[in-house]
Amino acid sequence: MEVAELVERIWARDASLWTGSDEAQWLGWLDEPARMQERLPETLAFAEEARGVFDAAVLLGMGGSSLAPEVFRRVSGAESFHVLDTTHPAAVRRLAESLDTERTLFLVSSKSGTTLETRSHLDLFWELIRGRGEFFVAVTDPGSELEALAGERGFRAVFQGEPTIGGRYSALSAFGIVPAVLMGADVEELLAGAVAMAERCRTAESPGVGLGLALGAGWQDGRDKVVFANPHGFGLWLEQLLAESTGKQGKGLVPAPENDPDGPDRQAADVSLEHGLGAEFYRWEVAVATAGAVLGINPFDQPNVQEAKDRTLDVLSGHGRGLTPDMAAGDMGAVENLLAEARPPEYVAIQAFIDPAREGDLAPLVKRARATGCAVTVGLGPRYLHSTGQLHKGGPPTGRFVQIVDDPGDELPIPGREFGFRRLIHAQAEGDLAALAERGRPIVRVRLEDL
Repeated sequence: MEVAELVERIWARDASLWTGSDEAQWLGWLDEPARMQERLPETLAFAEEARGVFDAAVLLGMGGSSLAPEVFRRVSGAESFHVLDTTHPAAVRRLAESLDTERTLFLVSSKSGTTLETRSHLDLFWELIRGRGEFFVAVTDPGSELEALAGERGFRAVFQGEPTIGGRYSALSAFGIVPAVLMGADVEELLAGAVAMAERCRTAESPGVGLGLALGAGWQDGRDKVVFANPHGFGLWLEQLLAESTGKQGKGLVPAPENDPDGPDRQAADVSLEHGLGAEFYRWEVAVATAGAVLGINPFDQPNVQEAKDRTLDVLSGHGRGLTPDMAAGDMGAVENLLAEARPPEYVAIQAFIDPAREGDLAPLVKRARATGCAVTVGLGPRYLHSTGQLHKGGPPTGRFVQIVDDPGDELPIPGREFGFRRLIHAQAEGDLAALAERGRPIVRVRLEDL
């Protein structure tokens, strides 16, 4: 298919370009940068007022609500802006204890308004702030449960998202722009770059469509591992976009940031911030939508993500199937056995339900896994459940999985719930392990202390 035809069909919202199902309903991201430019004055005015009251801000969100803001945070170097997307009790407790709660604004971000992790964070900080709504802001879709709750509790503000945009395509919507404004990023320049890229992507020289066709051609040639650099953590966002968009029906592009690009199952892709961060977000959104057309899948759904959420709730309720003895945490012998059989085009996915502050402790395992010659990915739980988790379950059955757990420390209660964060992260790890094992995916669990 020629670039010009693809461009025409994308902008015509032609769902038959993909699977002919509901794709046309999820293309609001095409026009979102221009819409956000129109909304920018009100957002800037709010941020200016907030900075006169608060010295710090904490974003409570997961997946599409947290990954782009984390990239913005790293690019802007905003030390007083925190992104909380872990349920590890040590990490949650450490952040809570570090805050001057009388000078901190909490940004609660969830499209559906029902995200378990985000609502649990809200419950904790709501009690810590003693139920004062003026310390909270919501970013959520119109009519969500969170929007109603924000009204009942008198939140300082509610910013509505665009309901025709899925979470992983929301970087340039309110879910990315509101946090970016609050942390002091140059959002006018960011959006101007995105709008300029959108115009370029409407032409027969579309940078996004060209990249997407290259990704699709690589996949057709068996090069399904996409290797790219990770400036300012851009790869955190790109991993979700690639994996959750394409990893389904036994197909998928496997994001492999900072791996060696050489190998018959790999293709190198360029990440460039030359035209600005907003432009690069937009270019990759068009590229992955285009690649989805080549793969013949719907790049805007996530059929296997809900399973992880349901399994977590099952484990928490006591109704979930418990782990069999062979799934219990073993020693490095089990890991060595799993890696000894690894061969390209398989990939090794390290899934670490650990304190994020200890991510560096995974380095020896990453080095050992790369010695297999396979591409290696690393994800922190539960973050990856909202990112690459779709690919692990719905994508090609070529993954070998090592789940890492640590001692999460004392329980941190979640107000109003029968479980705390320690029990929650345990349920998330157990549920995902069981889901992968039932699919016949090779997986072992090991304690961080035994690495």
